[in-house]
Amino acid sequence: MASTQIVGVDIGSGSIRAVEVTGVGSKRPSVARFFSLPLPEGAVKNGEVIEVNTVAAALKQLWNAAKFGSKEVVLGVGNAKVLVRDLSVPKLSQREIRESLATHVQEMLPVPVADALLDFYPISEAASESGPVVNGLLVAAIKDSVLANVKAVQLAGLEPVGVDLIPFALTRLTSPSRMIGNVAHIDIGARTTNVIVTSGGVPQFVRIIANGGQELTAALADRLSISEADAEATKRNLGLGGVTVPPEQAPTIAIIREVTGNLLTSLRNTLSFFSNSRQNEPYSGIVLTGGGAQLLGFADALSEMTRIPVVLGDTFGSIDVSRDASRGSQSQLGMNVALGLALGGAAA
Repeated sequence: MASTQIVGVDIGSGSIRAVEVTGVGSKRPSVARFFSLPLPEGAVKNGEVIEVNTVAAALKQLWNAAKFGSKEVVLGVGNAKVLVRDLSVPKLSQREIRESLATHVQEMLPVPVADALLDFYPISEAASESGPVVNGLLVAAIKDSVLANVKAVQLAGLEPVGVDLIPFALTRLTSPSRMIGNVAHIDIGARTTNVIVTSGGVPQFVRIIANGGQELTAALADRLSISEADAEATKRNLGLGGVTVPPEQAPTIAIIREVTGNLLTSLRNTLSFFSNSRQNEPYSGIVLTGGGAQLLGFADALSEMTRIPVVLGDTFGSIDVSRDASRGSQSQLGMNVALGLALGGAAA
């Protein structure tokens, strides 16, 4: 790829977020622009483009509003139709490993191999009874789901130069330097929560949980018989509540704690599964990102349940940002996926 100016595009269930990075692949990349626009309800469902023309029109609108200087984009994939699992294969070149994946993985897939896009992320090498092997992560995505995203981008007059796994993109954002060893990166979106464990910055484990902040909003709207807009505002204002809860807020706080407790339990169990599979290797910390991570009290509750220190990730904290990067007072919140995609643009 000749260009060093790339736009990472994160097509979510409720919005499109994009970050343009210059100097991709250099020692000092920088954010040139970032922008987001809401999507009509139903255009994207659970991270999968349903209405291609609607999303393409939104992308055109976003490019016009943001004045991005590049039409080369890297797309992210990461929903319930993406499988990431441990896999060991005979030691070969990366190209030969990719070509041989179909013979190793059919039993692991919920669909025929022909309907999936396969990739392999190598982590380490080891010896086995049959010879040297490469240990890594199998990435399998439903082909139609990925191609719908690509088609929307092409219809918008943009050039998709890469498709990257969202969990991998998240790990490109620098963790606090004091965190060494195993670090859990948890990103809570509207419909999906990504969990990535890295060691020395190298991804070791990935799980995509089909649960996000929207589940709590929907539960509040349904049980309290209020609009989703009011439910969203209620969620953000109250959070998990304090030590003492006013009687009039008690029913609402109970719903928030119940629904949020389900996600917290899933996260604890996911982190425990990885730790137990690696001889109880400890975590040095959790980096928490995404819109759902902003729920008042969530970070403290996660730390208490997992007994692991939690820090809120700073989206643009480790990269230079141009003075006029944001147009229309755009928020940096939720831009972490798009930024990570752009930073990996040279290798995607």
